[in-house]
Amino acid sequence: MADASPAPPREGDFPDVQLHVVTGKGGTGKSTVAAGLALALASGGRTVLLCEVEGRQGIAQLFDVPPLPYEERLVAHGTQDTGDVYALAIDAEDALLEYLAMYYRLGRAGKALDRFGVIEFATTIAPGVRDVLLTGKVYEAAKRNRRNKKARVYDALVLDAPPTGRIAQFLNVNNELAGLAKMGPIKAQADTVTTLLRSRRTAVHLVTVLEEMPVQETADGVHELHAAQLPVGGVVVNMVRPQDLDADERQRLLDDIVDRGALTKQLAVAGVDADDALVETLVSEGRDHAQRRNLEDAQREIVHGLGVPTYELPLLPEGVDLGGLYELAEALCRQGLA
Repeated sequence: MADASPAPPREGDFPDVQLHVVTGKGGTGKSTVAAGLALALASGGRTVLLCEVEGRQGIAQLFDVPPLPYEERLVAHGTQDTGDVYALAIDAEDALLEYLAMYYRLGRAGKALDRFGVIEFATTIAPGVRDVLLTGKVYEAAKRNRRNKKARVYDALVLDAPPTGRIAQFLNVNNELAGLAKMGPIKAQADTVTTLLRSRRTAVHLVTVLEEMPVQETADGVHELHAAQLPVGGVVVNMVRPQDLDADERQRLLDDIVDRGALTKQLAVAGVDADDALVETLVSEGRDHAQRRNLEDAQREIVHGLGVPTYELPLLPEGVDLGGLYELAEALCRQGLA
């Protein structure tokens, strides 16, 4: 009898990566995958920071904790109760206040600017500055070392980033600032952030589901990231449905050559008194299932053809709670993403 125990975890596919950026089309479960990846990375005693930058408080909802302030908070332990996951909601206005305090010693004056709405005005008219501030805070957390007194040092960071359609622009901060700042502290910060984002210490992972539009956007995202010289990590295919039918069964349904009599007998054995109408309904639903699986297989081939590592996460029938996040984390560990 074959051993039904799960396969042991693989060594991670990205051992040199410290910053994992997660992006994906809306509706693909990007934030869920980012949270699962953070839990997976925390395995083995690592300390991980999970960041979000879109102001949705998605991390707090996933981990069932109060809304996150602009402060790093412990939200969970890694799989097998090892390692810690901290979370941070990065806000551009708070990041700018911190930036002004660090580089210009403005302190109270910076807060006065905030009261007058100057900070919101600045980050609204110059989106490139907003992105530099958001990514700059991630950079600050990544560059910490043991000499940073009172600062928590992280073994890995996970950034729940903007959607795929904007990810290259968001990460390509130097280009975004080209017409705004030729020199000075903002330009210097953009340069240092860009050095990290284009290095071997960073990987950009894309999340998709097996549907035509998300897969196409993922393919476009991979191309745009390569063009911007940003390091592509892997593609995570999320919410994968179980394969309930093998290839022969699917083909019989598609060719409409299902043996109705045999199906009726099987239902009777199961205690179901099936009339012709019920049998035809079941056959029709089976045909729809077979068509969807064929479409998913076609999209899976496109994903595999992108030339980057691919990982799959199951659809969780009961929805995503903390237990579900741990289940996804374990799947990512087994497949080698973390």
